[in-house]
Amino acid sequence: MPKTSAGLLLYRRAPTGPEVLLVHPGGPFWEGKDLGAWSIPKGEIGPDEDPLPAARREFREETGFEPSGPALPLGQLRQPGGKLVHAWALEGDADPSELSSNTFSMEWPRGSGRLQAFPEVDRAEWFDLAEARRRILPGQAPFLDRLEAAVGARGT
Repeated sequence: MPKTSAGLLLYRRAPTGPEVLLVHPGGPFWEGKDLGAWSIPKGEIGPDEDPLPAARREFREETGFEPSGPALPLGQLRQPGGKLVHAWALEGDADPSELSSNTFSMEWPRGSGRLQAFPEVDRAEWFDLAEARRRILPGQAPFLDRLEAAVGARGT
C-alpha cells in the first residue's frame, strides 16, 4: 500500500496575487537543488490518524510555526513515486527567518558508519504563484492551481 502524507500550503494575500510559503528539504541529497525541489510542508499520516490534524502537526514539526485558522481543502494528488498527498490551504503569515525544523539522522557520508543529523527542512521562502510553480516539486504543482482557483489570481 502506498504511503500517504498530508500538508498545509500557507498563503498570504498580496497586491499582485497570492504568495505561498514553500520549504526546501534538508540533507545532502537536496543540497544545491532548487528549481523543482521545493515542497509544501507535509509528512506521513499515521495508520489511524485523520489527515487534517496530521497536516497541522507536520507543518508545525517542519517549520516551527503554529498553524491556526480554517483550512481550505485542496484535495489529494498521487505523486510520481506513488505517494498520495492530501493538502489544505491556510491563510496566514510567517517569517522564514524564524524557521525551526525537526531533524532526521542518516549515515553520511554513505559507507562511513557515522550517523549525522540534518534538518528535515533547511529553509522556507515566500513565492508568488508564478515563481512557486518553477520551484515546487512537479507532482505538487496542481495544488498551486487549486489554490489560485479558490482564492483568485489577485488573491481576493
